[in-house]
Amino acid sequence: QVQLVESGGGLVQPGGSLRLSCVASGDTECISTMQWYRALPGQVRVLVASIPNSGKATYLDSVKGRFTISRDNAKNTVYLQMNSLKPEDTAVYYCNIQDRDEYWGQGTQVTVSS
Repeated sequence: QVQLVESGGGLVQPGGSLRLSCVASGDTECISTMQWYRALPGQVRVLVASIPNSGKATYLDSVKGRFTISRDNAKNTVYLQMNSLKPEDTAVYYCNIQDRDEYWGQGTQVTVSS
């Protein structure tokens, strides 16, 4: 079993920054690629960023150059640094393990508004 807990969301003004964190616990030794998704209420989750255990991160086109995904394996934590935030970035953000569908956490709300 793996548990994923997201945190770090909040209300920010356009152009502001937030850093989201996702801490994994449980059977974490086999976790490889970690991902961040986002969704509006009632909407399908959209993949925002992905980072393998060793390799290059990938991003949704609309966040390239603004968001950076990183990980600290010693802390079982993955981060999403979000800069130059736009109102359209408003969503609930979730982390997930690639190719798994049973470990979704509660997500963390990000609201970008003036």
